[in-house]
Amino acid sequence: MKYRVVLKGNPQQPAAPKKKYAGAVNAGKFTLKHFAKEISGRSSLTAGDVENVLTNFVEVLPTFLKLGLSIKLGDFGTLRLTLSSEGVDEDKEFTASHIKGTRVVFTPGPEFKESLKQMSFEEEK
Repeated sequence: MKYRVVLKGNPQQPAAPKKKYAGAVNAGKFTLKHFAKEISGRSSLTAGDVENVLTNFVEVLPTFLKLGLSIKLGDFGTLRLTLSSEGVDEDKEFTASHIKGTRVVFTPGPEFKESLKQMSFEEEK
């Protein structure tokens, strides 16, 4: 994976000197169609069949997340929703209107996470 060195400040210490960190270089986009073609080459399914399954998966996923379910995707990992809200002093003061948004959190499975550790890095010139 390519990286570039970027200068970043600490938002909690704005007066502190900025430091240099590694930043991942985006090598482009890999679309649903690309995934479908890649997966079809490893199975007896056509790219259209795989794309149909993936599209349907993306369409039904929010239904189950909205029910408060964690979605376990085998060795890949788990998806779940978290909430962000305004704070209140007392339980009885809290209403649903204090909820400001949701976020999808992905937790990689141990095998998937381990497979990502086996990488090499090269600085983009």
